[in-house]
Amino acid sequence: MSGEASLPPLREVIARHGLGAKKSLGQNFLFDLNLTRRIARAAAPLHTVIEVGPGPGGLTRALLMEGAGRVMAVERDERALAALAEISAAWPGRLEVVAGDALAQDWRALAGGGPVQIVANLPYNIATPLLVGWLSDPWPPWFSALTLMFQKEVAERIVAKPGSRDYGRLSVLCQWRCEARKLFDVHRSAFTPPPKVTSAVVQLIPRAAPVPVCELAKLERVTAAGFGQRRKMLRQSLKAVFAEPEAVLTRLGIAPTARAEEIAVADFARLALEL
Repeated sequence: MSGEASLPPLREVIARHGLGAKKSLGQNFLFDLNLTRRIARAAAPLHTVIEVGPGPGGLTRALLMEGAGRVMAVERDERALAALAEISAAWPGRLEVVAGDALAQDWRALAGGGPVQIVANLPYNIATPLLVGWLSDPWPPWFSALTLMFQKEVAERIVAKPGSRDYGRLSVLCQWRCEARKLFDVHRSAFTPPPKVTSAVVQLIPRAAPVPVCELAKLERVTAAGFGQRRKMLRQSLKAVFAEPEAVLTRLGIAPTARAEEIAVADFARLALEL
């Protein structure tokens, strides 16, 4: 017997290995196989997958059940390694466990020439730094898609459109480099222990080339200036990066009286090109 049928329930695994969730590691475990399989199916078709923070392996099992040919699971918590080894034995040759800190990984090297998909219930305390790091890598990326769970408020910022209160620097970076959409919410009661907030699954599909093409560092300078003083008009907030921001804005057809949250991702990229 192999696969899921050969494995004990996750609650039993956690009890046997002493895998109580650690707040310091941002851990909140998912036991509901219907939910984890829904996440895995949302990322289909599955090929080679990198998972971050698998813990006892609830989503890991779902990815393998839904047909992932290979899963590379990056796990910092040494307590989880034995539980993941049991999953590896149940699906021989399909699960590789990488013991280490996700923030210290050489992702391009791990992907091995990829591209690979990333599917993960990200630890809350490192979710945004990981995403920004992946999107800040040289383009084209080493991944073909990201299907990730975040706190709902972070998910809303990722997909926010101009004019909304959630639109900001993270929105611009994500949507400049990817097509981003929120798939579904996940109630706090789905987790053990339940977090204080609702979560949401987001999918990001990389663009072949960001449009318009500009330097990431310059885009970051423009968005930092604009959103750093988001109540001010751009003709004032962009004085940190342009000697004569009103002239630049007028030349580009962007209203100098607009505020950062009112202009499109492409307009930020065009401003970056002016630097």
